[in-house]
Amino acid sequence: MSDSDNAIANDRPSRRKAVLWATAGVAAVAGAGLAWRSTAAKGDDSGAALWQQQFDKPDGQPLDLAGFRGKGKLIVNFWATWCPPCVAELPMLDRFGRDFAGKGWQVLGLAVDQPSSVRKFLAARPIAFPVGMAGLEGTDLSRRLGNTQGSLPFTVVFASNGTVLHRKIGQLTEADLGSWV
Repeated sequence: MSDSDNAIANDRPSRRKAVLWATAGVAAVAGAGLAWRSTAAKGDDSGAALWQQQFDKPDGQPLDLAGFRGKGKLIVNFWATWCPPCVAELPMLDRFGRDFAGKGWQVLGLAVDQPSSVRKFLAARPIAFPVGMAGLEGTDLSRRLGNTQGSLPFTVVFASNGTVLHRKIGQLTEADLGSWV
């Protein structure tokens, strides 16, 4: 055998190990993702941090999030005025909130933005559901609720008992809302 043949033969076990390790890594990541999704689907209590929060509304009045617990399912939407997908989904969430309020659903917006920007935005495009001025604290809260990327928009659906039912990073669709109902 030539030197190059020996090098290839000796390299096969290390390549095989690399492929096995890569496959194991992919399987671990996929398994973790499935576990996270199934936990969210079954309902988890990672939302406990939410119920202890209090933010100001755009008018300066306090918004105690514990007041939403136990009053039906709750959609919490993290958004900002500078986020085009956030702005695009707000009218749909507003309609959903009005249409399903009598059917045990609540909608809450948490603005991860400057209060002055939110006030100006809402003056031009009012919405019926309550909005909390979460600011940068909202990013931390969204991460604790499963938004590992810190992206906007981010939406979490809670059961009336406060457990997390669903999470979505990115713009909501009518299909998302329909599947949650």
